Amino acid sequence: MTAVDGIAAVFLETHNWGRAAWFFTQLGFELDFETDHHSGQFRAGDGPTVFVAEVPDDQPTGAQLVLRIPDAEAYRPDPALDVVQAFEDTHYGTREMVVRDPDGRTWTIQGPVAS
Repeated sequence: MTAVDGIAAVFLETHNWGRAAWFFTQLGFELDFETDHHSGQFRAGDGPTVFVAEVPDDQPTGAQLVLRIPDAEAYRPDPALDVVQAFEDTHYGTREMVVRDPDGRTWTIQGPVAS
């Protein structure tokens, strides 16, 4: 079985993309890219990326750690694991699975698309 080998990214939601982008650049993060829908990805050193996405003011903001796995095809979780969403290809070039921990939090596990 392939195991999770670290944190791939931190996903954050904000009510103001401009202020959030300013904040992270003031901390020393570099903007990897910005989308045309008020979101973007930041990087600092060799750590995980930080992806920030703007949500409407009437929607609560959230945060999530995205766990990295080297081979999604080889990952065979215990059948007792609460799988919310099996691995699926994403529009941004990865495969992701969502699982729920014993306290009800969801975790995204991300791996490369099989070649």
